[in-house]
Amino acid sequence: QVQLVESGGSLVQAGGSLRLSCVASVRTFSRYAVGWFRQAAGKERNSVAAVSWNSADTVYEDSVKGRFTISRSNALNTVYLEMSDLTPEDTALYYCAATGSSRWYRMDSDEYVYWGQGTQVTVSS
Repeated sequence: QVQLVESGGSLVQAGGSLRLSCVASVRTFSRYAVGWFRQAAGKERNSVAAVSWNSADTVYEDSVKGRFTISRSNALNTVYLEMSDLTPEDTALYYCAATGSSRWYRMDSDEYVYWGQGTQVTVSS
């Protein structure tokens, strides 16, 4: 069983930056694609970004392109989401999730089988 723990969420002013981290409990995490997803209050969960197991591929939701960067350190069993130029529309509970294989599913949330509990990002105007 893979456990994912997110951290780094906080209250930040518009225009600010945050770095989210997602740490996995098992080494096999290094063989899985990982994605970040977010869910604002009262809204559906949306994809944000994803990275393949070897970092060869990344994909971003259009609204975060150029502002967010996903990266990973397999040596540390950790995936990061660097967020800059934050806006109130980025306010949400951010989840990381991992697929159970090395196949590249981009941001198809149905293929992500391991999910963390989330970390709250709140952007004030």
